[in-house]
Amino acid sequence: MTDAAHASSAAERLKRRRAADARFAWYGRAAVCFALGALIILIGAIVWQATSAFTHHKVRFDLELDPTLIAPNGLDDPEAIAENVSGFHALIRDDLSDTFPETRSSEQLTGELHALVTRLAVLPVARETADTPSTIGTQQTFWVAFSDDLDLFLKGLGSPQSRLHLPALSGAVRTEAGDLALIDARARFSPIVRALDGSTRNPSGEGPSVLVQTGGLVLKAQTVQDDRIIGTVLAGGARRLGDLEGAAATVHVIEQPEAERNVTDAQIAWTLVLKAEGRIERRWNGAFFSNADSTYPELAGVLAAIAGSVLLMMVTAALAVPVGIAAAVYLEEFAPTNRLTRLIEVNINNLAAVPSIVFGLLGAAVFLNAFGLPRSAPLIGGLVLSLLTLPTVIIASRAGLKAVPRSIRDAALAVGASPTQAVFHHVLPLAAPGMLTGAIIGLARALGETAPLLLIGMVAFVAEVPSGPGDEATALPVLIYKWSTGAERAWEPMTAAAIVVLLVMLVFINGTAVILRRHFERTWK
Repeated sequence: MTDAAHASSAAERLKRRRAADARFAWYGRAAVCFALGALIILIGAIVWQATSAFTHHKVRFDLELDPTLIAPNGLDDPEAIAENVSGFHALIRDDLSDTFPETRSSEQLTGELHALVTRLAVLPVARETADTPSTIGTQQTFWVAFSDDLDLFLKGLGSPQSRLHLPALSGAVRTEAGDLALIDARARFSPIVRALDGSTRNPSGEGPSVLVQTGGLVLKAQTVQDDRIIGTVLAGGARRLGDLEGAAATVHVIEQPEAERNVTDAQIAWTLVLKAEGRIERRWNGAFFSNADSTYPELAGVLAAIAGSVLLMMVTAALAVPVGIAAAVYLEEFAPTNRLTRLIEVNINNLAAVPSIVFGLLGAAVFLNAFGLPRSAPLIGGLVLSLLTLPTVIIASRAGLKAVPRSIRDAALAVGASPTQAVFHHVLPLAAPGMLTGAIIGLARALGETAPLLLIGMVAFVAEVPSGPGDEATALPVLIYKWSTGAERAWEPMTAAAIVVLLVMLVFINGTAVILRRHFERTWK
């Protein structure tokens, strides 16, 4: 083969190698872009769903604080006032009944009306009044959390619905059957007629609900024609018909039949009237961060879970970090190299890969059954998580010690330091950044664990914020699991919001580890 042929063959091989390198680089870029895209989609979906939970609709009540209802034991007993939920809820019920007097003739309608505000929703009102007893006997304004189902309806997260806005009605008349007919001479109800003709009905024959709102009146349509809607009045029946001529109207077509919804047409009608009167506002849901868990989604919060997670991390850090660092220092600097130490090293590496649920089984068998320690306490959870974190701390600490050059140890010994002084006075301070970073990352892993905590009973309902490691508590991952299994749809955005809180805590912990590493890290040449 001539030199020219050799050169041509070498050039061809070089070209293929460069092409392969270029393809590999593009494969790497594509993999990174795919991973980033999936991460952005995941976080975006969680944040988008969680946005709903950070705000909540509240309804305004102007209440006359009757002492006989809210302070039966007198003004000198603030604790009884703060716990008198029944008395404050009675004031709420009376106000709603006065707003919609047509409901008093029906027990069913009365029950549906009172369900607009749950009983425990007045607890903040009771506590606020107990703190300022001088307001008892006067009229006060309070904003109370609305029902979670109606809150979802107002946010557009309930049943799909469409709206038709009419600038002015032509008038209204009473039919022979006693129903009300809203008339529009321009036949602008035609889109609603076409929409209903193409709608699907459930097996019982029930179709979408059509509600017409005009000011303080809401009509449920029974018959929809091009130029008029005939139906029964759900709210505002005392309004004069002459006031409806020229009034603007909004037609709400709720696609899901009433029997398949958690809210009735009457409840939606009352909600629309309260909103038209300016008594319903969408506000920041501070209760999500200041309340403990609750059986009602609109009252539930993550404060107790955050406190439980913090207590768990304190117990875990107090046990896993010093023990793990001490074990790493001994194994790396002082332990002889023999079969026993090699066996210990292999077992530590294996323990780091053991599923977390195994540690939960170990904790339930030893700490709960053998030692009889209390269930659902951060102390037990911290013991279990410290066992889970310990192998990670040991491995990271040994890696930090190995990163310190051998010359540091030799120099310390050369100037007369003992082996113990060389390790603790020279090697350990230089290895501390890496060891600390590994410990923080291990704690971050423990913060997100759920299975071990479920097995030791920390899934229990906790309505109070724990004050110490021995109190009953839960943790954020367990709370997320519990909320995700809730039957009500309102738990879905609450679960996403709790995930956002947990992610923020994890980002903070991992960010702290990165900052410490960059601040204290040294490069050896």
